[in-house]
Amino acid sequence: MINLYNAQIESISLHRVGNKSKNEAAFLSSEPFSLNDEMAGLLKEYFFKPFREKEENYYRFGNDVDVEFNDIYKAVSGIFENPADQHQISKTITTHLFEQSNHPHIKSGEVYVVHFSDMVIDNQKTDAVGIFKSELKHDFLQFKEQENNLEILIRQGININKLDKGCVVFNIDKEEGYKILSVDSNRYDAKYWVENFLGLVPLTDENFYTKNYLKFCQNFAKDVVLPAEDKQQEVLFMNRAVNHFAKNDNFEETSFLNEVMENPDLIPEFKHYKVEKGPKYSIEDVSNFDIANKAVSDARRKIKNVINLDTNIQIKLDFINPESAEKFVEKGWDEERQMYYYLVYFNKEQKS
Repeated sequence: MINLYNAQIESISLHRVGNKSKNEAAFLSSEPFSLNDEMAGLLKEYFFKPFREKEENYYRFGNDVDVEFNDIYKAVSGIFENPADQHQISKTITTHLFEQSNHPHIKSGEVYVVHFSDMVIDNQKTDAVGIFKSELKHDFLQFKEQENNLEILIRQGININKLDKGCVVFNIDKEEGYKILSVDSNRYDAKYWVENFLGLVPLTDENFYTKNYLKFCQNFAKDVVLPAEDKQQEVLFMNRAVNHFAKNDNFEETSFLNEVMENPDLIPEFKHYKVEKGPKYSIEDVSNFDIANKAVSDARRKIKNVINLDTNIQIKLDFINPESAEKFVEKGWDEERQMYYYLVYFNKEQKS
């Protein structure tokens, strides 16, 4: 869990990178950017907004040999060790980004390298380094009084409500490659930012495994439970799965399957599906892990618990009390109408 509210910008350097394949150059500022309070507030909102809105997917710096060979890892470590060198190191970071900017699809843009203080992650206060890039330019209007008339001037600039690319490196777990958040709003150059420039790999912690295992279960429900049984059982399976995660601190696969799989014939199907699809979620060899409560809460909000019928009727099942859906909703077949039906039991209608 991160808290960015009290974060302060200690220093910021601003540069520009072009596209090498188009013979565009890089521009490196000779001095750090000088901030006033108003600009600092606007830039903090610009940098942090996507990380408050986006699901927390953590990364770490990686390298095939050793993380010490990751260029951005070395640069960020230099800033943490000696913040006075931040501006000079920001030039190294920008030059490295420029060297990766050689695909025709990659857009030129401004690069911001920022040293933050008073960041809070997992209730721990620390400093952080942010690397951000603005790419897309938007038209906007300015107005100017010209003698007795008001003139319209067309200008171009960036939208401070949408950061194009960014990452925040928290100064914790250095030996493991730090703990990092990254965002990329533009999908036309997916490998450019995360892989080629930053060299990030997913941080396989309890949040990662909890989130990915539940995503895997959701696809199993859709691909196997739904065709084998029906929509109600698909929803109820995910209902039981999420509740199992919510009430346990540790995950153990055998216990999980025995509790949530009401149809034992589907257990071999689950294991076969895991062999086939598990690598996509990096859980093929995972059967025990600590459960991250926040990842469970995020999954509960995203999983749909609605049965949509072709008669334009929706039945919403309660994720908190799955026994209600099983006890008070029955599915049947009407021979006379040649149609399926759901029978719903209740005592009284609740007021909105």
